[in-house]
Amino acid sequence: MVYQGLWLVKRYRRAVSEQRHDLGAAFAWLARAMIKAEEPLLRAHDVEMWDYVILATLGRGPASTQSELAAASGRDKTRLIPILDRLEARGLLRRTPDPADRRNRVVGLTDAGRELLGSCRAAIREMEAEFLADLEPGERAVFVAVLERLADSMRDR
Repeated sequence: MVYQGLWLVKRYRRAVSEQRHDLGAAFAWLARAMIKAEEPLLRAHDVEMWDYVILATLGRGPASTQSELAAASGRDKTRLIPILDRLEARGLLRRTPDPADRRNRVVGLTDAGRELLGSCRAAIREMEAEFLADLEPGERAVFVAVLERLADSMRDR
C-alpha cells in the first residue's frame, strides 16, 4: 500500500511539473503586468517608476550615502543622481552632509516625500487588490506572504 501511495505521489508530481509555468516566465509575466498597471497610477502622482523605487527604498529609512542608496534600490549610481536631483527639486527628499564624513550625503525623505509615497502606495494597494481578486482570501494572504519572503531573501543576497 505504501509503494502504491509513493507511486501516485510521483505520478502527480510529474504531471504537475509538466503542466505548470516555469517560475521565471511566470514571474516575468506578472512583473510586466504589475508594472503596466502601476505606471498610470504613478503618473497620476507625477512620479516615474524609478522615482517611486527610490522613494520606497528611502521609506525604509535614510541612506547614509548615495552609493548605499544605489545598491539598496538596484539603480546604477550614475543614473541615480538625476533622479535624486528631480526628487529634491520637488521637495520630496533631502541630501544633507554626513556629520561623520562631510564628503558623503545622507539621503532621506521629507514629510512631503513620505506623504507622496503613502499616497502612491495606497493607489497601488487598491490595484493589487483588484489584480488578486480571483484568488480566495486565504490564497491571497499566502501568495503575498511567500512573495514578500522570497523578495526579502533575494534583496539580502
